[in-house]
Amino acid sequence: MQTTTTHTPSLDLICLGRVAVDLYSEQVGSRLEDVASFSKYLGGSSGNMAYGTARLGLKSAMLSRVGNEQMGNFVREELARAGVDVSALQTDPERHTGLVLLALKDRDSFPLLFYRRDCADMAIDHAAIDPAFIARAKALAITGTHLSTDTTARACRKALDAAAEHGVKRVLDIDYRPVLWGLTSPGDGETRFIADEAVTENLKPWLADFDLIVGTEEEFHIAGGSTYTLAALRAVREVSKATLVCKLGALGCVVIEGEVPQRLEEGILVEGVKVEVLNVLGAGDAFMSGLLRGWLRGEDWQTSAIYANACGALVVSRHGCAPAMPTEAELFDYVARRDTVKRPDQDAGLNHLHRATTRVPKEWPMVCGLAFDHRRQLTDMAREVRADPARIPALKQLLVKAAEEGASRTGLPTPAILVDDVFGQDALNDATGKGWWIGRPVELPSSRPLRFQHGDDLGSRLKHWPREHIIKCLVFYHPDDPVELRLDQEARLRQLYQAACANGLELLVEVIPPNQADIDDQTLARAIQRFYHLGIRPDWWKLPTLSDTAWAAVSQAIEAQDPQCRGVVLLGLDAPMDDMKRGFTAAARHPQCKGFTVGRTLFSAPSRDWLAGTIDDGQLIDRVASNYAELIQAWQQLRSAHPIAEDALS
Repeated sequence: MQTTTTHTPSLDLICLGRVAVDLYSEQVGSRLEDVASFSKYLGGSSGNMAYGTARLGLKSAMLSRVGNEQMGNFVREELARAGVDVSALQTDPERHTGLVLLALKDRDSFPLLFYRRDCADMAIDHAAIDPAFIARAKALAITGTHLSTDTTARACRKALDAAAEHGVKRVLDIDYRPVLWGLTSPGDGETRFIADEAVTENLKPWLADFDLIVGTEEEFHIAGGSTYTLAALRAVREVSKATLVCKLGALGCVVIEGEVPQRLEEGILVEGVKVEVLNVLGAGDAFMSGLLRGWLRGEDWQTSAIYANACGALVVSRHGCAPAMPTEAELFDYVARRDTVKRPDQDAGLNHLHRATTRVPKEWPMVCGLAFDHRRQLTDMAREVRADPARIPALKQLLVKAAEEGASRTGLPTPAILVDDVFGQDALNDATGKGWWIGRPVELPSSRPLRFQHGDDLGSRLKHWPREHIIKCLVFYHPDDPVELRLDQEARLRQLYQAACANGLELLVEVIPPNQADIDDQTLARAIQRFYHLGIRPDWWKLPTLSDTAWAAVSQAIEAQDPQCRGVVLLGLDAPMDDMKRGFTAAARHPQCKGFTVGRTLFSAPSRDWLAGTIDDGQLIDRVASNYAELIQAWQQLRSAHPIAEDALS
């Protein structure tokens, strides 16, 4: 018998069930046999639910099992990045993490192939489940697949008993997949319903254990043992007092709290949102995420179902399951405008909000960067000291070490670097995977009008970039440039922004007014405003030293047009160290400025000496690290002297 909890839960939700890796076809319209490439996402119904509810602001936890391998590490890290508690996510020493291959053939066909034979999440160890952990939550959500085997059923039984003992709400997502009950061929993962008495008899004894049961009409058919929806719901009601939520696809859902009515629409019927469907896979997990977001925050069923339907509508219009899940800000924006947004996938405001509110990490409170993305300047330097330009890649690898050393000397937790892929690919490889802030240029050096280093086919280049690399593009731009020049540069930036969005990469736009141009305190603010009006919303801006008045104008433009902007970093332009420090004074007073990415001021003289052969590797690293540390400390001291600005960053 369920008791009443006497403590304040530290978790909103624990999800017990499937967690895996989804490999989604990148070719829409292809058979699975014809797919040429895949995108890798978090998957599994329970994993998606934990991820989706965390994005919506719930304190969610994952209770399952992954393999002791790279895919298991990915699942664990991806959940943690979304804010999911993974302390109870077990690691199996022998079994592999489950995989699913999925294709988007057409609006009605979504072939999927489960690689889940003897996979890790179906071997969850009931002995490792801690009842005290279950007691920390407001609710425990279990998916039907984990009632299908003796091993997983023992885990569910232990978790449900602990939940009942501690007054934790218990939720069942029926989640019926015939292939996972052994009722179809391995390649028929797409089939959603096969009537089977054995499955119905298996599910029936569990139904009384739950306070909330959610499923599609077909899922209630299997739970209730009838292909007539009302009859199936009544059969479930005979053995369970749970609130029943029956999903009706695009029509919405109906909530039944007591006796099943004579007609389905006599329940709490909440109409769905009609959108253009790209992919129905994951829609149910999104629906559950929205429903639980409302229910566990004390919303009524009408409001909770509105959230559920809206989340489902957003996900069916996008590629993937977990990455398509909306955030809380995005959900509320869509709910407020849902009647006028027929194509969420094409709504610029929603797309930007999704992009900006799902960035990882969520915040960069301080960016102190060593920039050595220089190409022309370093080849000129090598020529001047009669050094072989082939040494430049090794120099850039040493500068990565200098960045790490300089950050260590100041206690800066995360170094930041700007480095190119022309001479610095090895340096990029050395730094990638450490959680650093890494910028990477795409512009052809000194080009005006703007041109790209590797040509205009940006998509084919950017698809090979690690997701943690930030696109950096320098444009020599003035809002009063001749019209033809201005339109040319703006078109290139818009092309780059669209490519960044399509490839899931952040974008930093560096704006430097050309020499000899008339510049005042409004020039850069006007340039930024112009880009925003064109729909270009970079994650970062990189700007030269500004006056207080110019900073105020820039900050106002950013805050008015893109409150989700990451912020601004200062550039150096080979200014003397003392000049850079003086330039920090005004910048540190403005929260929009997160720090700097400075290059030649820090590395030019030591690099020249190293290329000339007058200092060795260790001396180069030490000198650059000392310069870098000096500038970091100068920024830290100025920032700490302005607590109002610091508070605004947190």
